[in-house]
Amino acid sequence: MFVDEVDIQVTAGAGGRGCLSFRREKRVPRGGPDGGDGGHGGSVVIVATPRRNTLIDFRFHPEFVAPRGRHGEGSNRAGQSGADLEIEVPIGTLVHERVPGTPETVLLADLTENGQRVVVARGGRGGLGNARFATATNRAPRKVQPGEPGEERFLRLHLKLLADVGLVGFPNAGKSTFIARVSAARPKIADYPFTTLTPNLGVVTLSDDRSFVLADVPGLIEGAWEGHGLGHRFLKHLERTKVLIHLVDVSSATGRDPVADFETVQRELRLFDAALAAKPQIVAASKIDALDEPDRLARLTAHVSALGLPVLAVSGVTGQGVDALLEAAWRDIVLARHHEAPDARQKSEDPPLQAGDPPAMEHGPL
Repeated sequence: MFVDEVDIQVTAGAGGRGCLSFRREKRVPRGGPDGGDGGHGGSVVIVATPRRNTLIDFRFHPEFVAPRGRHGEGSNRAGQSGADLEIEVPIGTLVHERVPGTPETVLLADLTENGQRVVVARGGRGGLGNARFATATNRAPRKVQPGEPGEERFLRLHLKLLADVGLVGFPNAGKSTFIARVSAARPKIADYPFTTLTPNLGVVTLSDDRSFVLADVPGLIEGAWEGHGLGHRFLKHLERTKVLIHLVDVSSATGRDPVADFETVQRELRLFDAALAAKPQIVAASKIDALDEPDRLARLTAHVSALGLPVLAVSGVTGQGVDALLEAAWRDIVLARHHEAPDARQKSEDPPLQAGDPPAMEHGPL
C-alpha cells in the first residue's frame, strides 16, 4: 500500500534529575557534596534512506518518544544521556510542523539526499547535582536541578517522489505498459480505467552505463488539479521531475479524441502549477500498434508540432519507437541537469568578455 502523507507526534526525552548526595566515608570528616548531574534526554532525528519508499508504517505507528536521560547518582556519577531516536523516511520527504489550532504548517526540511538528517525535537538538558552548587560560603548545598522536558512536536510528512522523468496522460493511455517495457517495474496492467492507483518508479538503463528514474503516476482526468480522481495528490509527485513524457492514446478503443485528451491534460498541469506545465515535455503517441485510423495520429502530430513540442509514435507492446523516445528523454535530462549545475549557473552570471580578455574554456562532451 502506497501512503504519501501522514501526521505524527514526536517527543524528545526529558533530562535526568540532578542528585542530592553527600560523601560519607570512614575517616573522611565533612566529605562534602557529591551529587552528580542528570543525563541529557535523547533527541528525535528524521533521516532520509533509500530503504523506504512509502510512509505506510507511520499510519499505524504515529507516536515516537525518545529515551529520557538517567538521574544523577552519588560519588559524582553523572546519569547516562538518552540515545537519539532516528526515524527513517523515504528520500523526497518534506517535513512540516503543524501549527496547533490551525490547518497551517511550517516547512522544517526537504530531505532529498540519502542520509540527510534533521533534528525535529531536541532532548531536555539534564539537571545539575548539588556538587555543582558548592561554594566557599555554602559547603553543604542542598540544591539540585530537575531535568528539563524534551520538545514535543506535531509533524506532517509529505512524500514527493524523486524521478528524472514523469509519465502523464489519461487513464489507459499505456503508461503502465510503457514503464514495464523499459524497466523492471511491474505495475498492474488491465483494460479498464484507473488500473494504476499509486505511483510507480522504475530505473531505465541505456547504453554506455546511462540510467535515469522514471515515475508513472495514475491517469489524470478533467478536474484533476481540484482533486477529481485524486489528481492533486498524483500531480505533486511530478513537481521534482526534470522532463515529462505525455502519452496520448491514438487508437480508437476509448472513443476519445487524442487532441482533446492532450489539451485536457495540458490544462490540468497549468492549473495545478505553471512551473510543472513549463517543464520540458515530449509527446508520445501511444498504442501505435492498434492504430486503425491514421487521421487520428496526423491530427495530433499537426496540433502538437504547432506548439513546438516533439511528437514520437510508440508502442509499449511491440517496442516500436521506444528506444528513440528514451534517447530523446535522456537528451532533455542532460540539458536540465546542466542547467541546474552550479557551474552552469555561475557561467550564466559571468559578465560578458571585454576586449583583450582570454577566451572562455569550452565544456567537454557530457
